[in-house]
Amino acid sequence: MVDVHDDAEPVDETELAIEGALRPTSLSEFVGQQKVRGQMQLLLDAARIQQRPADHILLSGPPGLGKTTLAMIVAHESGRPLRLSSGPAIQHAGDLAALLSSLTPGEVLFIDEVHRMARSAEEMLYLAMEDFRIDIMVGKGAGATSIPLDLAPFTLVGATTRSGLLPNPLRDRFGFTAHLEYYEPEELERVIERSAVMLGVSLPPAARAEIARRSRGTPRIANRLLRRVRDYLVVHGRTGADIATVDAALDLYDVDAIGLDRLDRAVLDALVRRFRGGPVGLSTLAVAVGEEPDTIESVVEPYLVRIGFMGRTPRGRIAMPEAYAHLGVASVESVLGFDDL
Repeated sequence: MVDVHDDAEPVDETELAIEGALRPTSLSEFVGQQKVRGQMQLLLDAARIQQRPADHILLSGPPGLGKTTLAMIVAHESGRPLRLSSGPAIQHAGDLAALLSSLTPGEVLFIDEVHRMARSAEEMLYLAMEDFRIDIMVGKGAGATSIPLDLAPFTLVGATTRSGLLPNPLRDRFGFTAHLEYYEPEELERVIERSAVMLGVSLPPAARAEIARRSRGTPRIANRLLRRVRDYLVVHGRTGADIATVDAALDLYDVDAIGLDRLDRAVLDALVRRFRGGPVGLSTLAVAVGEEPDTIESVVEPYLVRIGFMGRTPRGRIAMPEAYAHLGVASVESVLGFDDL
């Protein structure tokens, strides 16, 4: 029998390490969010001088702006270990109790999508954050008793994309709350420049600016597009990219000049051509493009609304004049019925 794996090339561990190194490890390396960085630096410096764990931190904002990276930086700059978890994984108070009781003194606990924890776990977390203890119920019915369990002091870093869903008692127990904003193109160029050096890709300023322009104000997307450009260069045996190369690579992945992908354009096309600009309901729009309503609402809509291509009204979604221009379709305001909105 021939082992088909004998001739397989081993995984390049150096390449995997470089991919992981794209995340900055200190606030000085972190690009953008200048005000938040300054606030967090003060918070961590004060905790270090006083030799205590840093206050609990809540990071809110759209996906891909660096919430997980900032949690890793908090642990790194505090010299403490980091424990990673997520709200959907904590569906019972017992899940949270097991997690909290295993923390070491000063450890940083990161809970992503903290708003999606079970209600019973949230209520247990109130006491844990404030007094570093939890009450464990033993037994059922009239014979049930509560046993207090002391916890090691820890720092909770919670991340959420929907801060409005957090109950007020939980939000109030965070000592510091930061909202991350979308990045400016100049900041994304600095992110891309740093990542390109680590990936061994030569990019002139014009090529960096082109990638930044298509990155939707999000560092995660910028790094993702940069890796696709890098793959294009590897396949074609090149080490540097100009604007033409960037265009060719990103066009291959259906990312247009302003960062819209296939699904974005499908939604706009359906809204403009099939429904004459709307208004049209979210469910109807989702059926028209073959996607789930949640995907349209959470993935597609935020960017289209932010750049002024789509509007949300009580009667449904509407296409704005900028969407018509981008699709090359003549805009007829009387068809859209703006005067009636």
